[in-house]
Amino acid sequence: MRRGMFEVDGAELYYEVRGDGPALLLISGAGGDAGYFTGIADELADAFTVITYDRRGNSRSTGQGDALMDLSQQASDARALIDGLAGGRALVFGNSGGAIIGLTLAARHSEVVVGLIAHEPPAVNVLPDGDPARDFFAEVAEAYARGGAPAAGRLFGRTVRGEGTYLWPEDLWKRFLGNGDHLFGREWPGFAAFLPDEAALSGAPFPIVLGAGSADRGTYYARPSIEIARRIGVPWVEFPGIHMEFLPRPAGFAAAVRILATQMWTRGGDVPQGWLG
Repeated sequence: MRRGMFEVDGAELYYEVRGDGPALLLISGAGGDAGYFTGIADELADAFTVITYDRRGNSRSTGQGDALMDLSQQASDARALIDGLAGGRALVFGNSGGAIIGLTLAARHSEVVVGLIAHEPPAVNVLPDGDPARDFFAEVAEAYARGGAPAAGRLFGRTVRGEGTYLWPEDLWKRFLGNGDHLFGREWPGFAAFLPDEAALSGAPFPIVLGAGSADRGTYYARPSIEIARRIGVPWVEFPGIHMEFLPRPAGFAAAVRILATQMWTRGGDVPQGWLG
């Protein structure tokens, strides 16, 4: 594994690269940290060049200014990483807010995307009017206004199935806590306002798959994936486990990603040389 700092517009992004083969960029959501994907990156490095990174303003990356997060900037950051670390073309996997960024990247920079796997984007604005889940982001924002990041984090954590049933790596947990004000104060409005560009995604020249975990059926962060898949006419799949399944059980989650990513890469009939031996 190699690591470094990648210069983008107004920031330096911490990144890690593992393995060899077709490029696979993994985009994390809340907390924006490469450490979420350490387990599955290790699992997939035998077949893919796996790129993970701390998103702008999070953890070991710079760029934490006073301005609100701009999803188009996040997409541009991902595109720059693909250009600089992957030769301009990559498969993309995004979880949660990272799936929202992945959908934005796919709509705005289709030329660098080979395929997109969007896992549980919490795009509550695609849910029907009057659906109680549409109030989720506003409720957490109110908690942040009243009690700061600790109050918002407690409320947020209670809404995510499976949290509290396993231990996070200590270093990742410390970095996540340090990202609290950036998440709830600067990133939250951008995620809350997201609506997918259905026209661009429907016409994407590469495969897109939406999905959610088997343990998350009916949640506010799983149901939007089904609706987005329906609207843009792409497959929806069920993944194993919970929202952050890749932390406690990376091997099983990586196996699901491997199947989809391999199918996306080889759909034209070509198998990378490294997979033939």
